[in-house]
Amino acid sequence: MSVSLNAESLDRSWHHLSVQETVKQLKSHPDQGLAADEVTQRQEQFGPNRLTPKKQTSPWVRFLQQFNQPLLYILLAAGVITLFLQDWVDAGVIFAVVLVNAIVGYVQEAKAEQAMEALAESIVTEAAVIRRGKRQQLPADRLVPGDLVYLEAGDKVPADLRLVEIKNLRIDESALTGESVPVDKQTQPLDADLPLADRANMAFAGTVITSGNGRGLVIAIAEATQTGQISELVEQRTNLSTPLTRKLEKFSWQLLYIILGLAALTFAIGLGQGKSWLAVFQTAVALTVSGIPEELPPLVTIALAIGVSRMARRNAIIRKLPAVETLGSATVICSDKTGTLTENQMTVEQIYAGGQRYHLSGAGYSTEGEILQQEQPVDLAQAPTLRDCLQCGLLCNDSELQEEEGQLTVEGDPTEGALIVVAHKAGLKRPDLEEKLPRRDSIPFESEYQYMATLHDREEQGRIIYVKGSAEAILSKCEARKPARGNDVSQTDKAETADLNISEIEQTVEAFAEQGLRVLAFAQKPVGADFDTLEREQIESGLVFLGLQGMIDPPREEAIRAVDACQEAGIQVKMVTGDHAVTASAIAHMMHLSPHEKTPILSGRDIAQMSDEDLRNRMDDTAVFARVAPEQKLRLIEALQALGHVVAMTGDGVNDAPALKQADIGIAMGQMGTEVAKEASDIILTDDNFASIESAVEEGRTVYLNLKKAIAFILPVNGGESLTILASVLLNTALPILPLQILWINMVSSSSLSIPLAFEPQPDGIMQTPPRRQNQPLLSGHILWRIGLISLFNWAVTFGMFEWITSRTGNEALARTMAVQTLVSAEIFYLLCISRFLPSLWAKLRQQPQPLAYAPAIGIACVVVLQILFSQLPLLNRLFNTVPLSWTQGLLCLGTGLPVILLALVLKWQKPLK
Repeated sequence: MSVSLNAESLDRSWHHLSVQETVKQLKSHPDQGLAADEVTQRQEQFGPNRLTPKKQTSPWVRFLQQFNQPLLYILLAAGVITLFLQDWVDAGVIFAVVLVNAIVGYVQEAKAEQAMEALAESIVTEAAVIRRGKRQQLPADRLVPGDLVYLEAGDKVPADLRLVEIKNLRIDESALTGESVPVDKQTQPLDADLPLADRANMAFAGTVITSGNGRGLVIAIAEATQTGQISELVEQRTNLSTPLTRKLEKFSWQLLYIILGLAALTFAIGLGQGKSWLAVFQTAVALTVSGIPEELPPLVTIALAIGVSRMARRNAIIRKLPAVETLGSATVICSDKTGTLTENQMTVEQIYAGGQRYHLSGAGYSTEGEILQQEQPVDLAQAPTLRDCLQCGLLCNDSELQEEEGQLTVEGDPTEGALIVVAHKAGLKRPDLEEKLPRRDSIPFESEYQYMATLHDREEQGRIIYVKGSAEAILSKCEARKPARGNDVSQTDKAETADLNISEIEQTVEAFAEQGLRVLAFAQKPVGADFDTLEREQIESGLVFLGLQGMIDPPREEAIRAVDACQEAGIQVKMVTGDHAVTASAIAHMMHLSPHEKTPILSGRDIAQMSDEDLRNRMDDTAVFARVAPEQKLRLIEALQALGHVVAMTGDGVNDAPALKQADIGIAMGQMGTEVAKEASDIILTDDNFASIESAVEEGRTVYLNLKKAIAFILPVNGGESLTILASVLLNTALPILPLQILWINMVSSSSLSIPLAFEPQPDGIMQTPPRRQNQPLLSGHILWRIGLISLFNWAVTFGMFEWITSRTGNEALARTMAVQTLVSAEIFYLLCISRFLPSLWAKLRQQPQPLAYAPAIGIACVVVLQILFSQLPLLNRLFNTVPLSWTQGLLCLGTGLPVILLALVLKWQKPLK
């Protein structure tokens, strides 16, 4: 008979329950598992153990959304009315412009969010399940609450489990909790208010078994798992608009109102002058087209794309184009610790042996480095106790160093890898030692006992036991210590020991821990040749203390420099980690994250007890947040955003995904990051290095400056065109430039000429200036003043050329052609005045120019060729109502635009454009 299970009963603190209470609540069996009819009923009740992917927006809807732009509304309306007036050419060109902008926008859109699919894949795997006492292998999506699951090394946990039986079980939970090392598991009930990372009697979906085995009862599947709850947080996060998109939207609406106002004024004046509705409307369309910077969307895309290319060369892959600029406006960077600020390679930094302290050089798993005492290399022949300590760590060890693509990696426990590396630095080779001291037996590490032990043969007399583990566990079993000077280990016996100074050793352990070092203690015990097997009773007493090794995942040197650069640029850097507070504080101090001698820290437990207002009040003064849960990372990001910050967030685990999506700019790790984190991010770092973030900030700031300069270049063209149309209306003259000719200037000439500004090199001192304020307008007062003066110049030469040629020849087509060429020539000269491209190009030519360095020059040359075709090619003459020009007329247009150089130099002297 099947037993129903109340779904509401599954919402509880399972880690606080005993194994017996868990079995009772789940109505299961700790040895036999569930019966077949119970499984069937629960499958119907709870559904499959699979996350439901988020429904994606269809490609057609995403394409239609590209037309939802203020400036395009006017063009669409103008095109529709022009179409009703049967002006097919003008309407076709207007719609073509709108379509091109929509296509460009669609292409620049990041691919649809796939975080839910990635999350679903993270828990869909095979599972070993015990049902009715029989073990069977089946897809994890068929698991139900109450199932008894068997776990062993290498498995991915298929659901959230309450562990009921373990043997040396260790689980890598870094993707979920941020814990930097595998977690030792247990089965005893724990305090109810423990954070997720400290629930050692639980196993969570998507995490990986690194060693040992065990069994656990399924307490949550699908969306009810911790991974599933994170997926709901990801789904609830909306993609925030970036500072650039917000400013462009505000600018577009402001420009829209100005254009509509001028168009209405033009329409009213034209009717008042007695003109026909058709003529008035054509004039209003001309003014509308002249005022809209049609080249702006493609220019924004090109500028951002160039930033993407530059960032890719600096190890940052951009998934969403606006992210290029957003990172440049960041005021706070919340960084993960492990692998981003640190090497993600445990490294022994200090050793205590024979009453002496030693320091290590080198970092990570590289065997380059030395053991130093008072800055001098140590000779192991003169320090046999140090040698014994290192030898113990090397032989009492189950991990291996592997070389992959020229890089050393650890197969096994990272802390054991560090012990192998430090022994190599001292010149100890494992194969030689294993031949000299072969292992006969071992006791694997268990969290309950906190040590590992191995039994080895010796060449001469007897055998020897090596033990390594926590300082508390080892010291409680030691009766003596090895002195600083003594014989080789093969000759060591208990007679050559010294008194054990527990107080001194404990003080050293505390000093190591205060530096954030993870401390392991080492001991040995000589035994007789009749010891064939190793039993725990043999280790409970009589050990000889050898020493301590303190290790840490050290900070990257380049990351330290990058943090300093960011702080100099006015960007706050905060560490948000799932690791312990002491370790995080030590790394933060090394990283210069806080000017205080004692780094301000908030733990996850502190955050849980704080109100949102209290949290906001602590944000600016706190540099480190430790043992933080996923929903707390969200609170941190939201608190910073509420204070007006533009927040960049780095992460690599499933637990980071909601915060990555909520942040203004989410940065995922490319090497160690999970697919979930990558899909929720805007940027992926290919080298997992914080220094690449600093480089990307530089590029982002450069992109923004170049984009702002390009807009300041484009708008005087539109301003000159609009003033020209408005002047013709007020003076009741013929239009100096026709709507199609305006579209040619904007979409062809101005677009091509503004491209060089997107290639502008990074200005000096860009990282010595503070981040721009969020409320700072896209165009400052002095830039608007510059735009106004250059617009007046463009109007003067364009309108003046049209009136002068009309009065002399009476040929309006010739006058319009020369007016267009005069305006374009003024654009070219103005570009050369405001750009730093020519000096930088000269510098590049003297060194090693890159192919992109020639693109702006090619763009200018192309405009010259296109303008010649514009006036000389019969097909374009018919389409745009132009006429061929003589060389004299062409040079006259060129010379008329030349005086803009003087005006630009005066403005540059007054205040440079930057």
